[in-house]
Amino acid sequence: MQADLRIDARWVLPLGESSEVLENHSIYVTNGRIVGLQPQSEQGREAKEHITLQDHVVLPGYINAHGHAAMSLFRGLADDLPLMTWLQDHIWPAEAQWVSGDFVYQGTQLAIAEMLRCGTTTFADMYFYSGDSIEAAIDAGMRTISFTPVLDFPTNFAQNADEYIRKTLDVHSKYRHQPLAHVGIGPHAPYTVSDEPLKEITTTASQLQMPVQIHLHETAFEVSQSVEERGMRPTQRLAELGFLNESVSCVHMTQINDIDIDILKQTGANVVHCPESNLKLASGFCPVASLLSEGVNLGLGTDGAASNNDLNIQGEMKSAAMLAKAVANDAAAVPAMAALRMATSGSAKALGIDELTGSIEAGKYADLQAVRMSELTQSPLYDPVSQLVYTDSSRYTEYVWVAGKALLSRGELTSIDASQILEKTRQWQSKIQP
Repeated sequence: MQADLRIDARWVLPLGESSEVLENHSIYVTNGRIVGLQPQSEQGREAKEHITLQDHVVLPGYINAHGHAAMSLFRGLADDLPLMTWLQDHIWPAEAQWVSGDFVYQGTQLAIAEMLRCGTTTFADMYFYSGDSIEAAIDAGMRTISFTPVLDFPTNFAQNADEYIRKTLDVHSKYRHQPLAHVGIGPHAPYTVSDEPLKEITTTASQLQMPVQIHLHETAFEVSQSVEERGMRPTQRLAELGFLNESVSCVHMTQINDIDIDILKQTGANVVHCPESNLKLASGFCPVASLLSEGVNLGLGTDGAASNNDLNIQGEMKSAAMLAKAVANDAAAVPAMAALRMATSGSAKALGIDELTGSIEAGKYADLQAVRMSELTQSPLYDPVSQLVYTDSSRYTEYVWVAGKALLSRGELTSIDASQILEKTRQWQSKIQP
């Protein structure tokens, strides 16, 4: 049977159960899914389209497991500030003034353009007007997991936790059959969501098999406040509520101890590490090596462009690997392959989509990227994995496919108009800061 697409590559990194680097292999794609992976020397099936990449490594597309895509329009608006000052004095007032469905659609388009150029095929988004974010992803052909936020207090999106949850369910109902969109629930944080909504979210997510994402243990103040007001740490509170389970991804986790790690192990909850945002906001250090050694699954995220300020998962991998070594005082902690898995299969598992994407295996969607490895800054090349993680390889991402469709081809975006996005962005800039 003829395949739709055949990709011949110098190196292939499947990132399934094996960590093997395959040389001179072909990937076959039909109806948006991977149907074969075999040596080029073997007789393969015919394909309607055949791409030969003699200097490239092909690997799963990166999965940005946490972010606020539309906040790209706030990039650089309020820098060099601690988290609560940044939020309360700058970001929340700006959101109250500017965030709308149009803002979210156009800000998400800007984020998508940046992420595609860096090899990202899937992004998790926690932001208001989530339907508009999903529409931007569908229009671009990109995969998204949308976590509609839930808070106790009003915004210009909803007035209370009940309304946030109702709007989440409306989005879930509208997009539950859309193959590129996966809808979850995003309680903002333990200090902004009370017990009853957290219980309702747990029940609703279980009934509808929806993933859940929450900012957790992001700062020392959050933890100390919880201990003072409730007599327990935030993870202990969530565990007692029955909130933590394998469908939950806990973002940041910079202020954790052995008790918290044990709770994560017992509940099966995932951690999404956002090293550069944590560093920029001086929130602390996630003990990645300790979590991995205890069998906790980790994904990788950029957070929003207002607190990073880029959406480049490749750079995040490098930061994650090197920061982990310093925190663990061990140069062997979190080797390059472990960081690469965090950005692909680990993120897929954290978001509950590991049966669909995150590795190159028959039956999974062809969410792939191809990176040219023949540049001066990548030479000599002894280990493709090391080179991907520790050099700025994102500059040489030449192809990105989502469900077998090329969204980046020879370095050019194919599904969205970069010049139009830039013009819209300039218009927003002139409104937000004349």
